[in-house]
Amino acid sequence: MQVIETLAEGLKREIKVVIPAKDMEQRMNERLAEAKDKVRINGFRPGKVPVGHLKKMYGKSIMAELVNEIVRDRPSAILSERGEKSATQPTVAMTEDEAEADKILNAEVDFEFTLSYEVIPAIELKPTAGIKVVREVVDVPEEEVTEQILKIAESARTFEAKDAAAETGDRVTMNYLGKVDGVAFDGGAAEDAELVIGSNRFIPGFEDQLVGVKAGEDKVITVTFPSEYPAANLAGKEATFDITVKEVAAPANLELNDELATTLGVESLDKLKEIVRGQIEGQYGNVTRQKVKRQILDQLDEMYKFDTPESLVNAEFDNIWRQINTDLAQSGKTFADEDTTEEEARAEYRKLAERRVRLGLVLSEIGEKAGVEVTEEEMQRALYAQLQQFPGQQKEILDFFRNTPGASASLRAPIFEEKVVDKLLSEIDVTDKTVTKEELLAEDENEGEEKTEAKKAAPKKKAAKAEAEAAEGEEAPAPKKKAASKKKAAEGDAE
Repeated sequence: MQVIETLAEGLKREIKVVIPAKDMEQRMNERLAEAKDKVRINGFRPGKVPVGHLKKMYGKSIMAELVNEIVRDRPSAILSERGEKSATQPTVAMTEDEAEADKILNAEVDFEFTLSYEVIPAIELKPTAGIKVVREVVDVPEEEVTEQILKIAESARTFEAKDAAAETGDRVTMNYLGKVDGVAFDGGAAEDAELVIGSNRFIPGFEDQLVGVKAGEDKVITVTFPSEYPAANLAGKEATFDITVKEVAAPANLELNDELATTLGVESLDKLKEIVRGQIEGQYGNVTRQKVKRQILDQLDEMYKFDTPESLVNAEFDNIWRQINTDLAQSGKTFADEDTTEEEARAEYRKLAERRVRLGLVLSEIGEKAGVEVTEEEMQRALYAQLQQFPGQQKEILDFFRNTPGASASLRAPIFEEKVVDKLLSEIDVTDKTVTKEELLAEDENEGEEKTEAKKAAPKKKAAKAEAEAAEGEEAPAPKKKAASKKKAAEGDAE
């Protein structure tokens, strides 16, 4: 077998593999000899079938099996012999000419095929001792714990019907019908809907106009949908809502005591405080972790400069670009609305894709050299977390991971990466700094603005999902108000 390198341009490689016809025929004859004692053919005693007859009957099919085996197995062996790693599955090209293919199956001509691939560049690891990060830590004050408990307790608050006019904080039970230009729109109607005035659950201006209503009263409310409302057909439109008030109820007082804790399913107020404090600290800890990780990645990005495999960059860019266009479509906006052009956005997101790929390769090399491994138990926990996110679809998800090649890598990669970051944190200079929650969240938002490679590409601000799923694990910092809402959800706020 001949292995001839026909292209070595940057990271691109092309290898021509030639297996002489006589070698292919020899392999075929060996297979036929093995099959001789097993084949049963009418008119011949077992083991007495002439090889020539077997060749006539089964030669082409055996040769086809050999071709498939060679194409399946040889590429990885060839790369291993060359000491190379392919960025993606090598592309195999064979003759498409039927007459030529028939000659190969008859061992009349040499079997030739070509491998095309990109190599993963060799990365010489540099000392990590020079990496320095500041780890911001928040001491959660008692009043914040109390504030969050009260918010959580809103889900257990009771209301008592009253005859007086509705005030902020009261719960209004009503039927309503929304219209735009006098025509009812989808999703704009409900019966026995409950709304606490001041909860800001409805669009701006709606709840304010409920102040003063009484049970049994009919009222028409006029509001304007926000220009960035998710439903494009309603965004910026003026709408009216025909309201029929069925009940006005005042909230009962909330007292922080063991009885409240029991109502929320916890044995005591002290235990409830302990749980809530832990949840708040965990939420802040996640932000701290991402900020520290971003500092590490930024410094690694400065330390390592090398060409990245185009195939990996293309795949990463496609993932990012798909999310960007999805976000734009959902918001009903264009690149022009975001003060950029598609060409400019493409160029900037291409840079982001290259950064992600480069850092992914660096982290992979660091982890490999450090012997970082992902255990089966960790993989099972990650799979269980996936199943929990999609109740009722457990079978489909399990089938996906069992039957889709490479699917398990999507579970392994983030675990591996976090373990590599842990390894780095044990080696680098880490300085703890106590900050307020406002400083932690505000600075995180500012860092996100400074790190936006696409300075004009505002859609990136909405690509939090694309950022969070990055191979390098960077999260696009959400605006401050969104960070707060995430914190509420993590702390069990039912609203």
